[in-house]
Amino acid sequence: MRRRIYEIIEVSEDGDSLSKAYDIFMMMCIIASLVPLAFKEQNGVFNVMDWITTIIFVGDYMLRLFTADYKLGKGKVSYIEYPFTAMAIIDLLSILPSFMIINSGIKLLRVTRLIKTFRVFRVFKSFRYSKNIDILVRVFKRQKDSLTIVAFLAMGYIFVTALVMFNIEPDTFNSFFDAIYWATVSLTTVGYGDIYATSGIGKILTMISSLFGIAIVALPAGIITAGYMSEINADDKYN
Repeated sequence: MRRRIYEIIEVSEDGDSLSKAYDIFMMMCIIASLVPLAFKEQNGVFNVMDWITTIIFVGDYMLRLFTADYKLGKGKVSYIEYPFTAMAIIDLLSILPSFMIINSGIKLLRVTRLIKTFRVFRVFKSFRYSKNIDILVRVFKRQKDSLTIVAFLAMGYIFVTALVMFNIEPDTFNSFFDAIYWATVSLTTVGYGDIYATSGIGKILTMISSLFGIAIVALPAGIITAGYMSEINADDKYN
């Protein structure tokens, strides 16, 4: 029985209609739970939606804890380790705000807007209910070394460019953080225009930064796309 529960609550396999129905149901619950966050004013309907979805999420969490040994494969230790896994923490962060808000004894935690923000974590719950997202997660895991190198390359370039610009145009930037902000915006070729170079050398550096930005931003996109296609081809071969 526990084995079957585990099979149902995990990402659906081909031919498992009950597991697929559960995934669709949970995705609908996640979407429904996020709807109230799109409105400033809360009403009775939204409160009911929040409580119903919260109860469902609590049930889902308990089922996952109940079958943690199948998930982690570590026997009884799995029940202790599971609450500290990334997805279990996300589950808790998405559930707890609903209980905290109605607890009148926790005055400090009734900075409701801050607590409500944690409900956004519910969108991350959808990661486990979609095969495409599951493939994407596998891509990030397998390509983490390449993506890490690109991330360090981008951060290094931002830091060096900001340092150079901060010294070239000290009057333009009130702090080094402003220079970091400018370098990030220039690297990603967003160009908000709120902070910009005024000297000739600064403008040349901005152009160089923008050109390099196109290449650096394109690198992770290419890595992820190639990895994604590789995972899809592997799944097709396996099936």
